[in-house]
Amino acid sequence: MTATPFPTGTIIGYPRIGRRRELKRAVESFWAGRIDAAELEATAAELRAATRARLADLGLGRDDSAIPESFSFYDQVLDAAVAVGAIPERFERLRGADGGLDLAAYFTIARGEGDDAPLEMTKWFDSNYHYLVPEISPETEFSLHAERIVAEFVEAREAGYLTRPVVVGPITFLLLAKAPDDAPAGFSPIDRLDDLVPVYARLLAKLAEAGAAWVQFDEPALVSESLDESRDRVIASIGAAYDVLGEAEARPSIFVAAPYGALDDALPALAAAPVEAISLDLVRGSLPDALDPATEESLAAKTLVAGVVDGHNIWRGDLAAAFAKVEALQSRSGSVAVSTSTSLLHVPHDVDDESKLDARLVSWLAFADQKVGQVATLARGLAEGRDAVADALDAASVALADRAGAPGVRVPAVRERLAGLQRGDFDRAAYDERLIAQESLDLPELPTTTIGSFPQTGEIRRARASLTSGAISAAEYTGLMREEIERVIRLQEELGLDVLVHGEPERNDMVQYFAELLDGFAVTEHGWVQSYGSRCTRPSILWGDVSRPEPMTVAWAEYAQSLTGQHVKGMLTGPVTILAWSFVRDDLPLGDTARQVALALRDEITDLEAAGIRIIQVDEPALRELLPLKLADQPAYLDWSVGSFRLATAGAASGTQVHTHLCYSEFGVIIDAIKNLDADVTSIEAARSRMEVVDDLATSGFDHGIGPGVYDIHSPRVPSVDEVTTLLERAVGEIPANRLWVNPDCGLKTRGYDETVASLEHIIEATRAVRASRLERVGAAS
Repeated sequence: MTATPFPTGTIIGYPRIGRRRELKRAVESFWAGRIDAAELEATAAELRAATRARLADLGLGRDDSAIPESFSFYDQVLDAAVAVGAIPERFERLRGADGGLDLAAYFTIARGEGDDAPLEMTKWFDSNYHYLVPEISPETEFSLHAERIVAEFVEAREAGYLTRPVVVGPITFLLLAKAPDDAPAGFSPIDRLDDLVPVYARLLAKLAEAGAAWVQFDEPALVSESLDESRDRVIASIGAAYDVLGEAEARPSIFVAAPYGALDDALPALAAAPVEAISLDLVRGSLPDALDPATEESLAAKTLVAGVVDGHNIWRGDLAAAFAKVEALQSRSGSVAVSTSTSLLHVPHDVDDESKLDARLVSWLAFADQKVGQVATLARGLAEGRDAVADALDAASVALADRAGAPGVRVPAVRERLAGLQRGDFDRAAYDERLIAQESLDLPELPTTTIGSFPQTGEIRRARASLTSGAISAAEYTGLMREEIERVIRLQEELGLDVLVHGEPERNDMVQYFAELLDGFAVTEHGWVQSYGSRCTRPSILWGDVSRPEPMTVAWAEYAQSLTGQHVKGMLTGPVTILAWSFVRDDLPLGDTARQVALALRDEITDLEAAGIRIIQVDEPALRELLPLKLADQPAYLDWSVGSFRLATAGAASGTQVHTHLCYSEFGVIIDAIKNLDADVTSIEAARSRMEVVDDLATSGFDHGIGPGVYDIHSPRVPSVDEVTTLLERAVGEIPANRLWVNPDCGLKTRGYDETVASLEHIIEATRAVRASRLERVGAAS
């Protein structure tokens, strides 16, 4: 085949939810039955058309494959599973006559239906995006169903754009998959690579037939050293997959994108593979100064796509330094292109949409559209020389210098407090001593609780909007929130929960709420990014040194506790999660920033205790997601991340029970870190993965309180009493009952009240049944 030249400037991917979350609203309307599939398809087509036009306006070529076709209705890994026919057996009934799936069936696999649980969900590498985990068994029959991938390319071509289809690559697809529970011992999904690759080859042929010049296979698994498979096997899979795909006669040129870090030891194998272009993440990684001669020779014959614009954060960055990296790469290959380091899926659309951010702060920022502009600028410099873009490079340097010297970026009092920390500031009393002190909490065996939030109703959101617009006063808003808190407290009492929460009606988001009350943060109006499916978050911007001007949660917790004789948990978001779910400054080590946040939370815990709160939960759902992909970087991360949590909580009295919460990640690799948090009780996602985490807990020697979730709140399904009972019985079989708590997987904010109440009723009924069964066994034994 004759390769078509790769575009000089491109991006790895682009936000797909719409500038005003149009896709989210359309998808949720489809789920609710307010629109049909045709209307949803029309909205999606409009969004794709708008994206192509916008990217062309920002400087990407219309006819050179510079624009990626990276749209998805829900998740790109689910899209790949559907395209290769990898549908779990429980959903086989959803296939159409041609073996494919319509939109309703597609969403059913993502969200579940009746007794059929959805695909498991976990974090996409070290980002805050969640993907759906394919289930691959020895019997999975792969078959091509690429009609949607081809149709979207053709849609673009007919509109005058030659775009680049983007598909999760075969290696990453299988490495991220899991085997079903009944798979033979020793089986791994990557064992099926030889069976899967021919389906990808047929996909290439279909795209070539449709006129595609390039196809992008996303292979971030080649970067990660944190996968279950050995590194040797990961590297061996490169030749097994791409030698076959590269030798296909009828195919587009292949671009392998490997973001989130350096390829390191995978680079020689990928360089030797018959692919035409390779991306290099030069923000988080680098290309070694010297490689073996064979690898250098192979790279010289390929297009090297320099990922020098940070796709993972929102800072304007140092464009002059980025351009220097591109220039240096020209000595390694005769064909160099400029790109983002990752997909722009992780950043908001456009900083120009933000009318309320401080203008000085805005001058330091670059959202997705600004990053596309940066790529276009650097590509122009690559084509025409540095002088052609000197003004743009200099302007970025001026903004960088202005940011470094701006008030609030460095606060001496915050730095001095950090410098004065001692070893003892990170340690509580011994756990056994705390257990004795906490006996006065008088909790039953298998205590029931929730993670914190209750459904955010339309009334709550309207009240918050009215406060923001000035339609109601702060006092009126407080009154409305107090009414909601009392309603939630009474509901929990009626249901029979043991430890209550206030429901968090006053919180727009578990991170933004705190960002609005801490110095050093800013929040956006339209800075939405996709977390999973239709779920979007609005990460705050952590731009300066962090401190707490005044208590943030105490008044709400104190009021809730005044309503009941049962314990009400104080609810805080931990320092690691506040960092992970914000756009964090890149001019200070993350550990230092985490300790600044931790000190603010430490002060809040002290004030909660003074208000009479005996149980305080400090959520750290992001602990696993920030774990570096490179093994050498993990010890330092675990040291500062665990240390920041301990700094936040170590001031608590022995009689105060400190909880934490983690969700939607593979926890086995950080079980020691979870133990080292030294929380009295840890609640953890377990329902969607069918309680598999209890095996890790049992074998690790974990000896603190633990609450493996029994209700998957990311699905609209209501778990049956039998389902919850089965999960609880498995947990009790592995974990001593005196350490076991009963709770949902996560907060209930996104669920409706009908399903929430029904699910909690089933949890309470199942818990009572398991308690009674244990009493019967104890009685029989005596």
